[in-house]
Amino acid sequence: MIKRAEKEFIFRKNEKAPSCHASTVLPLDNGHVLAAWFGGAREGDKGVEIWISERDENNNWSAPRSISEGDNVAHWNPVLYKQENGNIILYYKHGEKIPDWITKYIVSCDNGKTWSKPEILVPGDKSGGRGPVKNKCLKLKNGTLLAPASTEQNKKWIPFIDISYDDGITWTASPYMARPKYKGAYVGLIQPTLWESDNGEVHCLLRSNKGAVYRSDSTDNGLTWKKPYRTRIPNNNSGIDCVKDSSGRIWLIYNPVDVNWGIRHPLSLAYSKDDGKHFTEVLIPEPGNGEFSYPAITEKDNTLYITYTYKRKQIVFWKIELED
Repeated sequence: MIKRAEKEFIFRKNEKAPSCHASTVLPLDNGHVLAAWFGGAREGDKGVEIWISERDENNNWSAPRSISEGDNVAHWNPVLYKQENGNIILYYKHGEKIPDWITKYIVSCDNGKTWSKPEILVPGDKSGGRGPVKNKCLKLKNGTLLAPASTEQNKKWIPFIDISYDDGITWTASPYMARPKYKGAYVGLIQPTLWESDNGEVHCLLRSNKGAVYRSDSTDNGLTWKKPYRTRIPNNNSGIDCVKDSSGRIWLIYNPVDVNWGIRHPLSLAYSKDDGKHFTEVLIPEPGNGEFSYPAITEKDNTLYITYTYKRKQIVFWKIELED
């Protein structure tokens, strides 16, 4: 199943941003890897910025550097995406409070060395949720790009999917997913993670505040979604992420804890051979105590690339080569 696994710390210490969280990872065609995250004095502080580092062909990470606006407004949840033309987009949230987030983006034409000036993704929108909210976008086989989105307004956590037909520049939001109940109370759901089945159906797993991962399915390329339903996958009301590999397996990285606002350890990697119906744990990247959270996972050339928060002080990177 796993041929080889390597674990690295992207940096040992960042004195300018001692607290970090919410990483994103993108392997490049030249063998390099980009990773980004937000960092500052503490989450939500006005000095929090987006930081980026690049892993070269010798497996060395560059010193973290800020690519933010420097406007003393909190930055959150970067998400990297490579367009068909080779340009790289970095989406992020901007604002003091989550319900008032504005989604912005910057573009690089040189594999992340330089970036354009920030632009607002959906002018006039202040819902806090447009574009990808935490996890990576999904390019469907028909060319449509889906962004896993959610909003946290009026104490309601509601997911939806943002849809782009021009490779990530303009977006049309799907209707909000229906709100399920569990034991008589509405379930709060945010931060979807997506995959496409061989038959063209699209699926998402969702973070919840009810002790379990929820799932929803779409049969029309993400335009509409079934009411989310509870799975047997535990969730501690923290971020999850999944990816489908070239063999059709779904890989899920998460904290296997079934308590709302529960501990964020251990961190586990599991896979599914039946399109996400059942998952089997295959690796525990972090078996110890501490906060190991908000993982990001993607796949390229039968290799998994993973990043996650390590005790709010560092970002960890894993490169996992898979057997065929």
